[in-house]
Amino acid sequence: MSENLDADLETLDRAGLVAEIRRLRAGIRRHRDSSGHDLCWHHPELWGLLPEQIEPAVAVPPWPKFLGGCVAYREALERELPRAGVHDAEYSDPAPQP
Repeated sequence: MSENLDADLETLDRAGLVAEIRRLRAGIRRHRDSSGHDLCWHHPELWGLLPEQIEPAVAVPPWPKFLGGCVAYREALERELPRAGVHDAEYSDPAPQP
């Protein structure tokens, strides 16, 4: 991978830079505004905002450790967002398997 991952920005004029900023902000806002069960997913759309299109090297913990991480994440949300609303709905897979 290239040393200067942001070299493409140096070729953009002011209008191009503003357009890029707006595109990135829109993607960050989509991620930020995730709620409910959407918080549990990795977000390749967010990663796709970067110009370098690589296949992320994701390592998945074994189930007990993975679920422990889910519990720790939920506990962190309780501490950091104590007044967050409650999304009391069962998970429903948006893309049923054939």
